[in-house]
Amino acid sequence: MSHGIQSPQRQDGLADILERVLDKGIVIAGDISIHLVGIELLTIKLRLLIASVDKAAEMGINWWENDPMLSSRAFALETENKALRMRVAEMEELKMPKIA
Repeated sequence: MSHGIQSPQRQDGLADILERVLDKGIVIAGDISIHLVGIELLTIKLRLLIASVDKAAEMGINWWENDPMLSSRAFALETENKALRMRVAEMEELKMPKIA
């Protein structure tokens, strides 16, 4: 006779659970509002999406692709954009007639 602790027949590992969550995605949403005498002082909207990059892209969520802090391509585009804006500003200054 065995008196040891028995584990359940089927035990999902953390990796299995994480894989399922990332595959399907999970959304946690909540709003916090602070009112004083009928006047809204503060509203905080919290949205959390946990999903794989592929699943998020499938849902149309791809903000990280345009964030220069997260994407080298976005950083290069932002740098080029700043340089072009400076060149346009310089060209506009040259074309503006001087008023004396």
